[in-house]
Amino acid sequence: MSPGGGGGARKRPRAESTARLSSEPDPDPDETLAENSPPPTPLPSSAPTASRLNDPATADVLLRLHLDDSSSTFSPVPHPTFLDLHLHSFALRRSRYFAALLSDLWLPDAGDSTDAVFRLNHTVPSAAARSRCPFGSHVGVLRLLYTLDFSGSILSAADALEMLPVALELLFDDCIQACVRFLEAVPWTEEEEEAVLNLIPFLEEEESHDLLARIRPETRPDGKLPSEEMLHGLILSAVHSHPKVATVKAFVAKLLRDYPWRDSVRSVLDRAFLDNLETVKKLLGEYASPDFRVAEDNDETEAMQRLSLHKAMVNARHLLWLVERMIELRVADMAVREWSEQAALVADLQRTFRDDAWWNIAPGLPSLVMRCTSRLANAVAAGSILAPRQVRMNLVKEWLPVLNVCRDMVSPIPSGHKMLYQEMEEIFLRIISTLPMSDAQELLQQCLSFSTRNVDDCPHLISAFNTWFRRAK
Repeated sequence: MSPGGGGGARKRPRAESTARLSSEPDPDPDETLAENSPPPTPLPSSAPTASRLNDPATADVLLRLHLDDSSSTFSPVPHPTFLDLHLHSFALRRSRYFAALLSDLWLPDAGDSTDAVFRLNHTVPSAAARSRCPFGSHVGVLRLLYTLDFSGSILSAADALEMLPVALELLFDDCIQACVRFLEAVPWTEEEEEAVLNLIPFLEEEESHDLLARIRPETRPDGKLPSEEMLHGLILSAVHSHPKVATVKAFVAKLLRDYPWRDSVRSVLDRAFLDNLETVKKLLGEYASPDFRVAEDNDETEAMQRLSLHKAMVNARHLLWLVERMIELRVADMAVREWSEQAALVADLQRTFRDDAWWNIAPGLPSLVMRCTSRLANAVAAGSILAPRQVRMNLVKEWLPVLNVCRDMVSPIPSGHKMLYQEMEEIFLRIISTLPMSDAQELLQQCLSFSTRNVDDCPHLISAFNTWFRRAK
């Protein structure tokens, strides 16, 4: 049985250490220490001085702390290689490590020794040699065996992280608990967090539970990743809940840009996009529904329609922000595919824009919807989204009628919107140029309305037809 293994001690992994009892009498301990010891290492002044710590007159244990032999090359400054401390068994027994060494199993028989002082050796791990006071942590923990003044000694996370490995090594349970409680309650720097992670394997499960919960989230029952749920919640807050939407949107956009895992960003943006798209479709469907138009209570119907259309415009604004983030982060493949398959939404938009009532309720709705279309179509035309042929075909085929309706609306259109629609004409024509001749022929005939304002103002349309005819030869 090795020292430290008795007394039912709880097993804790710890740095390699040795302890030795010697019953051989020392004819003159003071003279021997004076000859062989380096100048005494002063105890750290920051810790309170215990009344009987290192008191040769009353001590019954002489503990020699010595550095691991392999540590000398790591030391940045010269320092003593060992330190002798005069200690008392009554205090040391608060450590289960020392209690086992001082048990009757390891103590010499009274008749075998005339020396009342028991001698112990303890190896300090090599990592301590890198500090200017390699024995300071051990002395600090040994002092706590006397004072139990944990609140006065553990004043920072750094203090706790310095003492905890020694407390684990010496099986000093009260000190372990005090260090863990302190670490649970205070913030950490990134380096301190890394140190906590390194120490967790040496703690019992119940001791490390709260520390682990702070660093590693528990697995969700639904299998969803906590980080993705956090990102999704931030996106929802940015687009729906927070009163200062613009500022929060900018902050969340930065988080998404800086987040290192693209698959997670793609997943949360896809989810938010689909949710907002379904909301816009539902609200526009309610506004354009024939059931509303044949209702007997016209006042109530009008109020419900106004509310639906207003909500649709608000959610379209959120949808545009999501589209811009997806394009910026190059994760808009799903959004393009979904946008190219919105026959029902396109039909509701055409019915809505042919009725002048929308102008007094949501005048910005056409611009928001067409800007979503423009952003996605431009990303396809520019090659930042590599959409399949059928997706490119459907994107133009579905949204070209909405563009034509918006261009031809009788209601006044701001000049900025006119520029948007002209830009969309060019983008659609560029996408058409990427399609097979038969598909391009069908779609180009639907683009003739691009020339109805002014023949001289449509060089993009002329160029598109010239390209098709040139290829047709």
